[in-house]
Amino acid sequence: MSDTPRRPRKPAKPYRRPQKDPVRILAFDALRAVDERDAYANLVLPPLLRKAREKGDFDGRDAALATELVYGTLRRQGTYDAIIAACVDRPLREVDPPVLDVLGLGAHQLLGTRIPSHAAVSATVELARVVLGDGRAKFVNAVLRKVAQHDLDAWLEKVAPPYDEDPEDHLAVVHSHPRWVVSALWDSLGGGRAGIEDLLDADNERPEVTLVARPGRATTQELLREEAAVPGRWSPYAVRLTEGGEPGAVDAVREGRAGVQDEGSQLVALALANAPVDGPDTKWLDGCAGPGGKAALLAALAAERGAVLLASEKQPHRAGLVAKALAGNPGPYQVVAADGTRPAWRPGSFDRVLVDVPCTGLGALRRRPEARWRRRPEDLDGFAPLQRGLLRTALESVRVGGVVGYATCSPHLAETRAVVADLLKQFPQAELIDARPLLPGVPALGEGPDLQLWPHLHGTDAMYLALIRRTA
Repeated sequence: MSDTPRRPRKPAKPYRRPQKDPVRILAFDALRAVDERDAYANLVLPPLLRKAREKGDFDGRDAALATELVYGTLRRQGTYDAIIAACVDRPLREVDPPVLDVLGLGAHQLLGTRIPSHAAVSATVELARVVLGDGRAKFVNAVLRKVAQHDLDAWLEKVAPPYDEDPEDHLAVVHSHPRWVVSALWDSLGGGRAGIEDLLDADNERPEVTLVARPGRATTQELLREEAAVPGRWSPYAVRLTEGGEPGAVDAVREGRAGVQDEGSQLVALALANAPVDGPDTKWLDGCAGPGGKAALLAALAAERGAVLLASEKQPHRAGLVAKALAGNPGPYQVVAADGTRPAWRPGSFDRVLVDVPCTGLGALRRRPEARWRRRPEDLDGFAPLQRGLLRTALESVRVGGVVGYATCSPHLAETRAVVADLLKQFPQAELIDARPLLPGVPALGEGPDLQLWPHLHGTDAMYLALIRRTA
């Protein structure tokens, strides 16, 4: 038996409960809803923020940080996943999704914000202790300490393939878009590297809130009295809130006299309304009216001319949203829940028809960044028959001399020019008309006769519009 005295054991450190950070917990909850329920952040986040304010947990700065954490993490998810993958010893598919969400939040704080590195790691590990438990929090701590060893530019040098070897994969990693989306956008845009990089950069910027003053019900002068409000770039009815804010706090929006509507969406409605028609101009149709933004603008424009809008929407709950958006319109209108491919009206009934068809939404990635990770190339095949069916019905619904507007919030050629070209082959009694002169002052609309808007060129969603006149 040894005579060496035993060293006294160090007293165990008392267990410290993790500190709950309401901002980061809310951001995590929003990301989990997007991942688990295929929810959209722009629908999930506002009620979470509202509830936090009501509980007294949040002030304006807290809400701004939570919003930045959610949207920043979603927009840069592809880039952050590539970096995280370089810091773990297993494929990312073997890391539990809630752990990846916490790591993404930490990576964004380290690489995409001005939060000091030590604070970003510490706060994220505390979040992990709360939502994941102490064991997995140690894993989060180890990974984020590796991430913190380099800034974003240095990481991109390590994880993105050289542009000269694989341009599309390089852009996909650097700008955080799936490779197939990069390829599709590049095909639609044309041109060289500078244009596609500007477009992908614009997709990763936070869009301004744009309001529309519905004619006869509100004016831009009224909306411009709001804080940080400036006129729209192109639409005479647009007002931009340059510092974000809550549109619901604007009196005209709360009363339905104005609405939230991207300027590209406004321009599509205006172009159709301004297109020349031969003969009477009293009956208009919005054949895919939900959730009601374009329909409300068209109805107001129609009322100024003594015309009537019929707004049709297949889904009853979305038809209800359309009815709410049109409530109070100064002229007559009608809202019906009807399938646009099986119309509830007679052929040749309308002078103007708009079909803003369901699509992949690749033109609105600024507003719905999670859509880029949710969509797949095979989704195009699912939309194609519906898009063609809706355009066919629209062409049958307009009278001779009337005009159809085919619109999508996607610049993908398979959803835009390919659909229009196919239908014109099947419907020789129709012709394309040049849409570009109908938007005077708006530059870079393409070679025509259709038009394509772009986030980096126009500050709008990437809306597409083809105008087609029925000739016989």
